[in-house]
Amino acid sequence: MIRRILHRLFLPCSEATLLMEKRNAQSISTRENRMLNMHIMICKWCRMYNKKLALLDKVFKKTFSEKETEINESEIQGFKNKMIDKLNF
Repeated sequence: MIRRILHRLFLPCSEATLLMEKRNAQSISTRENRMLNMHIMICKWCRMYNKKLALLDKVFKKTFSEKETEINESEIQGFKNKMIDKLNF
């Protein structure tokens, strides 16, 4: 009962998940971080969501950092040719 009251008083789950996403994308204020940490301590569902979000973020960063980011000229020309063919039917 007390946990439910504290849960709703400090920060609802909908706002907590939004702050988790925001924290992953950019920084959040100290106040928001404190409120979020308090919510995560109280709410087991958001605690699990936070762990899964951290895992997904780690996997995506690893996956995209390993990929080749340069595109050579022949790939660009091939793409242009495919687009022209599709536009001409």
